[in-house]
Amino acid sequence: MNIKLLFRSPWWKTTLLVLIAVGVLVRLGIWQLDRLDQRQAFNARIEAQWERPPLHLNDFTKVDDLVNMEYRWITVVGEYDHTNQVALRNQVWNNILGVHLLTPLQIAGTDHTILVNRGWILMEDFTSGNWEKFDEVGLVEVKGMIRNSQSKPEIGRISDPVSSLDQEGLTAWNLANLDHIGQQIPYSILPVYVQQAPDPSWNGLPHRSLPDLDLTEGSHLGYAIQWFTFAAILGFGYPYYIQKESEKVKGSLATKAKSGSLENKHHESQA
Repeated sequence: MNIKLLFRSPWWKTTLLVLIAVGVLVRLGIWQLDRLDQRQAFNARIEAQWERPPLHLNDFTKVDDLVNMEYRWITVVGEYDHTNQVALRNQVWNNILGVHLLTPLQIAGTDHTILVNRGWILMEDFTSGNWEKFDEVGLVEVKGMIRNSQSKPEIGRISDPVSSLDQEGLTAWNLANLDHIGQQIPYSILPVYVQQAPDPSWNGLPHRSLPDLDLTEGSHLGYAIQWFTFAAILGFGYPYYIQKESEKVKGSLATKAKSGSLENKHHESQA
């Protein structure tokens, strides 16, 4: 294959477009491999936390390390402060819209407070403002999973405004943004929260739930192979196509030249 042929008229514009297309396809393949690496790292991080024994937060003093323990199982004992609880909007259970209750738990034997996602309640209960019937009074033991603060909204959601102690606090939030929520609570809270796990002995509301985690590698490798295959087909197929087209043109010109030569000889013989 004569590479110079690809950059001659009338092919050079098409060649440029093909090169750009191949570059885009290769970049898409690399992007999918990057996504695969991220997915594998995420899965490994979660599995490593699950293999660790449950953390007993009442006896744990290195609270700054909690942000590196997301999805680790945790147990904590304390008392709820229902006066400063808030709700997380747009939560669904059994296809019914509601909210999750985020309630501060004052950890027994310490000066720390941690937010607990106690679970789902009906939207009607939230809008009525009658949250007292969901209060859990006295010393409680919470078992669940460590979750990190959410600072960026997911696709289709919006960020929350920031309130402060000199403003009326928000009762409902789009995100579990602990930095922002903490600004309307009159005491400091830990940089993580607990998502309370379901308990067979608990049949009422709030309905407890854990995050629905997909620990598969997804389709990233398949998509990467697909993009690289398309790039290879285009990258190798295009020069082959140009070679064949060039040979057709040369053959056509040779046929015309031969036909013209025969016609000239015919005229000469008649003369």
